Amino acid sequence: MQAPRSDSAGPLSDSPGPLPDPTLAGTVIVGMSGGVDSAVAALLLRDAGYAVQGLFMSNWEDDDDAYCTTAADFQDARRVCETLGIVLHRASFAEQYRERVFDLFLREYSAGRTPNPDVLCNREIKFGVCLDYMHRLGASWIATGHYARLRQTPAGPQLLKAADTAKDQSYFLHGVAAAALGRTLFPIGELRKAEVRRLAHAAGLPVYDKPDSTGICFIGERPFREFLSRYLRTEPGPIENDRGMILGEHRGLALYTLGQRSGLCIGGRAGTAAAPWYVADKDTRRNALIVVQDQDHPLLLSDAFDVEQMHWLTSEAGTAAPADAAADVDADGGTLECAVKTRYRQNDIDCTVRLHSGVSSGSAALGGSAAPIWRVNLSEPARAVTPGQYAVFYRGARCLGGGVIARRFNSRTAHGARGITYNSLFSVEGS
Repeated sequence: MQAPRSDSAGPLSDSPGPLPDPTLAGTVIVGMSGGVDSAVAALLLRDAGYAVQGLFMSNWEDDDDAYCTTAADFQDARRVCETLGIVLHRASFAEQYRERVFDLFLREYSAGRTPNPDVLCNREIKFGVCLDYMHRLGASWIATGHYARLRQTPAGPQLLKAADTAKDQSYFLHGVAAAALGRTLFPIGELRKAEVRRLAHAAGLPVYDKPDSTGICFIGERPFREFLSRYLRTEPGPIENDRGMILGEHRGLALYTLGQRSGLCIGGRAGTAAAPWYVADKDTRRNALIVVQDQDHPLLLSDAFDVEQMHWLTSEAGTAAPADAAADVDADGGTLECAVKTRYRQNDIDCTVRLHSGVSSGSAALGGSAAPIWRVNLSEPARAVTPGQYAVFYRGARCLGGGVIARRFNSRTAHGARGITYNSLFSVEGS
């Protein structure tokens, strides 16, 4: 809730606009996770004069094992709200989480893709059903402890990177509807993590030194293969190198992701170099896992890819780039020049984006209707571009939107060589 310090994260090309007047804003409900970020978000709003309440969500109820931290997190959120002197509500959206996030998560893995549940969780739960619930509780605004910033403009909200780019979470927020972002506050978007913890300690908040949460959204950190195997039928199959030599046996394609190095259990093999192996491809037709030893092998690199289910952060229809980007669109080629991340914490890569007519491979597999596909060409090859993950586009500090990576390409791969493909059995919407 203060101007970014000059040393916070380097220069930014955009800055957020003024916050709503606390005397006119009405009730602000903060999504309380039991962690330090949401606690400080509530602290800053309260101290700025807003009428603040908290809401704790418990959205995973399938088990009660040692990895489930919901009970402890709720007690932490309760203690924070008691310290701040604000009301804490509690709600469960477990059914909606299962239907809108987890079921799709499982179907994507079954199809050989690698989904990102945090993006879905933000879109469908935190800024979807939970936002609706907060409005029913009387909230005029919602707030969270995300590291991101917003600028409200007459044309609609603009999502910006956090001042602390090392903690920026705009990647996970790109799919949130503009209407939801238009009534959202990100109070800690101007702060560094160390400053957030310092403020929490100074205010006597009991979670000032609580470790950051990791793992799957609302499910937590746990042995991933064991967890996934409880819900998916996995079939063992061969592990092969790029020449077709069988090196071992995998436990199920869904349990591996592109670029993965650990957990392959291959070891040394006669006729191969004594070097690490990396997952380069999944041949779902033959149930084969393809691995290579060079981390810069052409099968691991992509200089172009297709994106489906694109969501532009604009009030216009999702079949065109944001209107204020029109000045940078080439009139002949219809291309948008910007930057892209194909995974969280990746450095921005310059790219061009253009609408590529066709049908998404998932929809086509089931005879679905035509859907726009966008072709992205990178200025330099990227490693382990992964179908199912999200490509998120930026211009400077501003997030333009993003979509699901559908297929990747490498122009350096020789014609007739093993392709870089996957098999999608459904669209992202399950149609």
